[in-house]
Amino acid sequence: MSPGEILLDAFVNANILICVAYLLWRGLRESLVRVGVGQSYGAQLQILNSVFLLIIFSPLITLAYRSLQNVGMAGGVNFNLSDMVVSYYLDGGFAMKASNLEGLMHIRDTFMSNVINGTGWIAQCAIVVFLAGFAIGAMRLVYSMACLRTIVEQSYEWRQFGRVRIRLSDRTLVPFSTRGVWCYYVVLPSHMLTRSHEIKVSIAHELQHIRQGDLEWEIFLEALKPFFFVNPCFHAWKRQVEDLREFSCDSKVLNRGVISVKTYCDTLLSVCQNTLRRDRAFVIAVPKVTLVTADRSSAREGKLGMLESRILSALEQRPAKRQKALFVTAMIPLALALSATTISIQRSADWSQDRLMLSTVVNLERLDEINRLSTFGRIRN
Repeated sequence: MSPGEILLDAFVNANILICVAYLLWRGLRESLVRVGVGQSYGAQLQILNSVFLLIIFSPLITLAYRSLQNVGMAGGVNFNLSDMVVSYYLDGGFAMKASNLEGLMHIRDTFMSNVINGTGWIAQCAIVVFLAGFAIGAMRLVYSMACLRTIVEQSYEWRQFGRVRIRLSDRTLVPFSTRGVWCYYVVLPSHMLTRSHEIKVSIAHELQHIRQGDLEWEIFLEALKPFFFVNPCFHAWKRQVEDLREFSCDSKVLNRGVISVKTYCDTLLSVCQNTLRRDRAFVIAVPKVTLVTADRSSAREGKLGMLESRILSALEQRPAKRQKALFVTAMIPLALALSATTISIQRSADWSQDRLMLSTVVNLERLDEINRLSTFGRIRN
């Protein structure tokens, strides 16, 4: 394959894996809630992040599998989905014209070839949509980063320790954290100076985000948005990460016992009221992690809003035990399932015996059709 085909193939596989991983995650999430460990937010956040890393490095899984096949260690194992469908068809699993099945088997290859060569209106529309969406997403990301940089630069330093800079700003009404190449920034609204309890909660919350590596993940996922803008599972995945990191952060801050649940919840409510009056530049400025955001859409749709969920979780807070064991227990089947999916969706490396047999059946169908038409012509003459 050409370099363009390799990149396009990897991109298609990544989109498929994100969809499969999200469906597996939803099933796992429901199972965790049913068995009473739904509040193990730290372990769940680790699972989401680890699964996404597994998707990013999925080409290495394929490479390792093919290396094992080349040395004869996995020669008798075939996880390729298309090969399994062909084998099932030849065994009489379902009825279909062999030529139609062969056409379905080659839909992906045909589409990718058309996209690479710009052949056909469907491929051309796909190229235009992707390029337009990517350009809009990239410009939005650059503009929002510029807005965030302006907010940080117009704030003034209040405290400093290590690589963390705590700054005060008149431009924002909501505490948030972000990072540069080397330093981390915690930006607090200037009016909070007169509210010591809100300062304490905000700093503790944002520092916990820094410890968890949430800023790095936010930057990473925001950078990927222009590439996966058309994939709804990617956006749903990112929302899950955003929700779980807030629940995990709330849980870890409250478990230290330094801040009371009442003070913490009062601060969330007070800051959320301010978010209703926030300026447009702050809304679009990313990548950052805020203390709280106002979830207007949930209120309009009658759903349980994020703020309400966080407060209820804080009030029902119980220290989660054995999170490492839960992480390992959940990750093993997820990793195996995703690895098998990664291998199964790859393009077939060569012509297997079943594929040769399918091709033979297709040729026989075509010969039979030619003979039938020839016989029909002779009869008419």
